[in-house]
Amino acid sequence: MAKTVKRIKLSGGKRIVEENPDTEAQAASPSPQNQNEPEKASRNMSLSVLTAPFRYVANSWRELKQVRWPNRRASWGLTLAVILFTAFFSIVILILDALFQILFKEVLLK
Repeated sequence: MAKTVKRIKLSGGKRIVEENPDTEAQAASPSPQNQNEPEKASRNMSLSVLTAPFRYVANSWRELKQVRWPNRRASWGLTLAVILFTAFFSIVILILDALFQILFKEVLLK
């Protein structure tokens, strides 16, 4: 089923809609360009496989340039927060381990 293409023109604040009758005739008749599409697709696929790593690096570099990196003071503040968080939970885990060890010795060994 062929779609009709509508063109919308704006002239003097009025919208004029025109249907394109040529589109249906073009869709119904096979064009010579459509016959070469599988060859073009395979050629484009092989080129995209070869250029994909380079595009990935270029796009990654572009994204890294857009990042707003923290300054030295903020970096040290965040580093200190990670160290304190790690120390706090290490102490909590050590205390819980010691309590469970005492509890199991009392319950299982008696």
